[in-house]
Parts: sequence; C-alpha cells; structure tokens
Amino acid sequence: MESLDLMTKIVSLCKRRGFIFQSSEIYGGLKSCYDYGPLGVELKRNIAAEWWRSMVYKREDVVGIDASIMMHPKVWQTSGHLSGFSDPLVDCLNCKERFRADKAPKVAAGTSVTFKKGGKANGDALTGAVPAHGYVCPVCGSPQLSDERQFNLMFRTNMGPVDPLSEFVRDAHGKDMTREEFRTKLDEAVRSTAVYLRPETAQAMFVQFLNVQQSQSMKIPFGIAQTGKSFRNEIVTEHFIFRSCEFEQMEMEFFIEPGTQNEWLKYWCDERMNWYANFANKKEDFMLRRHDSDELAHYSDDCYDIEYRYPWGWGELEGVASRTDYDLSRHAEASGVKLSYFDQQKVDPATGKPGWRYTPYVIEPAAGLTRTVLCFLLDAYSEEKGVDHEGKEKTRVVLKLHPRLAPVKAAVLPLVKKDGQPEKARAIVAELRRHGLNVSYDEQQSIGKRYAKHDEIGTPFCITIDPETITSDTVTIRDRDSATQVRVPTAKAIEIVRERLESLA
Repeated sequence: MESLDLMTKIVSLCKRRGFIFQSSEIYGGLKSCYDYGPLGVELKRNIAAEWWRSMVYKREDVVGIDASIMMHPKVWQTSGHLSGFSDPLVDCLNCKERFRADKAPKVAAGTSVTFKKGGKANGDALTGAVPAHGYVCPVCGSPQLSDERQFNLMFRTNMGPVDPLSEFVRDAHGKDMTREEFRTKLDEAVRSTAVYLRPETAQAMFVQFLNVQQSQSMKIPFGIAQTGKSFRNEIVTEHFIFRSCEFEQMEMEFFIEPGTQNEWLKYWCDERMNWYANFANKKEDFMLRRHDSDELAHYSDDCYDIEYRYPWGWGELEGVASRTDYDLSRHAEASGVKLSYFDQQKVDPATGKPGWRYTPYVIEPAAGLTRTVLCFLLDAYSEEKGVDHEGKEKTRVVLKLHPRLAPVKAAVLPLVKKDGQPEKARAIVAELRRHGLNVSYDEQQSIGKRYAKHDEIGTPFCITIDPETITSDTVTIRDRDSATQVRVPTAKAIEIVRERLESLA
C-alpha cells in the first residue's frame, strides 16, 4: 500500500465511520479544525486514559492537575512565549502559499531553479536564482518570495466587560497621529485587557509547583501530570490532525535533584518508548532521536524526540526534554515567590552542612494526544486479501487497534430480529455495560456486513446470538484479528471479553 494512499484511506474511514469530521462542514469547514465523532472521542479518551493510568495511577510519585486554559499574561511574558514564541513567515509570490521559513527546502544561494508559473502543473516553466536566504517555496519550488516577518503563534483575546477597541476609537478619534503612534496606542489599548489561550500545558505545572508539593507532601523526585487542549496559531497546518491550531497534549513535569538529570532523562525515554510499544502493532515505526546541539531549546541541556514513521516520513510524536531549572527559576524571579525545595536529609554542596535548599531540575515527557490518535489509526490500519463464501476475491479492512484503545470493546449481534434473539442480546449488552465496558448492540444488515463494519472500526470481539443460543445458552464469539469463531456458554463469552481487557491493563 502506497504511503500517501494510506493517508487518504484513513481520512475517508474517519469520516465514513464517525471518527473525525471537518469542523463546521456544512458551512464549508474551518481550516485545521476538526470534530471528533462518536468513535473518535472514544479512541481519544481511551488513549488519554491509558496515558493517565501509566503516568499517574500506576505510580506513587506523580499526581495530576487540570489547569485553566487562560492564565495571567505575566506567565507567558516570563516563560518567553510573548517575546520569543514566533516563527519567520514568508509568502510565495508565485503560488501565494504561506509557509515557515525554517521549514522551507534548503537550496544554495545563487542556484538556478526551474518552477511552474502560479504553481500549476500546466503553467509555463520559469527559472530564477535562489536569493541569499537559501531556500525556495515548499509547494512550487519558486525562489520568488517575500521578506521574512515574525508571526506570533499565540491566540489573543480580551477579558472583561469593556471592549478595548471601542475605548481606543473613542480616545483616538480626531487626533493627528503617525502610523507608528497609532500602532503603539492601539497595542497599549488591546494589551490592557489581553489574555492568551495557552500554547502548551506545561507552564501551569511550573507555577503550581509549590501548591502541589506542599498540599500533597510530595518529595523530590516527583511529577505533575496534565492532559488538555492547547492552541497555536500555526502558519502551516498540514496532514489532517497532525498539525492544527487546536490540539491536545499529555504532559508531565518531573522534578528532580540537580545533577541527576541524565539518569532520569534516560529513564523517561525508556518508559515512554515502552508505552508506545505496548500499544503498537509495528514497533519498528517508532524511533528515539536525540536532538543535535543546534536544535536544543534555550532552556534545555538535552532532549530526545520519539518519532513515528508517518506516510510522509518521520515526524515528532513526543518530546522528552531535560529543562534544567530554567522554568522554576524564571517564575520565582518574576513573581517573587521562592519555587524551591528543602531536603533535610541532604548535605548542602555549597556549605557542607545538613539541609539543602535548591531549585529542582525538570524532565518533561510531552506527548501530543492528537498526534497519537493519528499514529495509532495509521498503525492499526490493515487490508487483508481473501475470498467470500462464493469464492470471489475480497479485501477485508481491519483496524487492529489494541483492545484497550478500541472505541467499542464488543459488539453483540442477534442473527435475526425475532425468536427471542434481540432480548437475549440486550441482556448480554446490559451485563457487559454493568462492568463499565462500551459495547454495541447491532441488528442492522446481514451478519457478514456487521462483521465487516466492526472489523473496520476496530471492535476486538463480536458475540453472535443465533437459534442455538436460545436452546443451549451458548453464543459464538469472534476474534477481530484472526476472524475465527468459537462457541462458548454465554457467561463464558462475557468472562472472555472482561478477562482479555483486564489482562492487557
């Protein structure tokens, strides 16, 4: 299967089966915004729940928070997001594409390149020399580009009952101002009530470090975990839900003693790689890549990316960064609050005396929940050739999701809509739901089409009710991946589903 063809099939399946829809589709949609349908929201919630189970419930040294999306503007000023969270933006003068300069294809300055007029396949062939910046348009290959300009990635809104623009218009009306003066006054008016949608979940865990540590009596090393939405006004949105303006993250800040960051960085890299391997079919499509020195963020002394082999190539799925004490130190300095930790058992290296107060270092495993949804959909998609009961060739589409991630855990299917079969099926559904499982009752279409539907949405088990069920209280239970069926007592079928899911926890 061609890689890009796979992506097309995934996008089609997502809409057809109710995983992901284009937001506001009846109005033409909104670029880079997506709604998760009945199956998509279950898959996303299951992934987040398994992450939380691994990072919080299975550990004694990590607790969770759920912080506000909007925070005091000084948080973002201190973290550097207001001043430095921007990308160089460029417009192609040939095809009108807008893109990030740092992501453009590199070509040596002065090189003569050929491209199509307007970026159209049937356009006239043009030639031009690559200017001093050393890159071309990623879409049409043209060197005819605008100057770079900085583009802030944070979404800004205003808090309060008064519209700052109305106030500005009232004050500025009739006054003679230069362009620069006008812009300065406008910025001042908007900034007075400005708040921002968070571009990451991490900062809340830094500013709440002291509250969490003291209220929960946490001892170093310990972590604070959070899942939630973040927002970035991306210049380029691409590859379906891979890069969008609204996305969800699964992040944890692990606070450690200075000097131990190397061992903890390795520990969390191993932990996170093992987590993905536990749920993946093709483990070879996951890779750990260390950042080169020129890639490191200003706050980091080392960093690794967990990358996945997407249809267009390797792409970041999660970053595991050693952030030193940068964040806590910056927020402590700006707020005047000591964000430090006192260890009575340790000797202060500076004085040689018992009791050491220090600013913790931080290891941050930061995963994209949205990207993980896409990654596991791609990893699970499978097409299997076979023949039907008439001997004709057919292709079976199977979404081989890990059973704990699957949106629907089991489908209960009466063979016919009479003879007591629906009633028996609904009793089984009720019992499975009593144990907290999301199961489906399905009586529409032929049994073969129902099997095919549940293969395609990743349902691990299908329990079929037939005439023999009524007389002997047995059912057939079908395994998704092998398509094999066995007849077992009804109670045993329920037990098989429950035990299989629990054994994988």
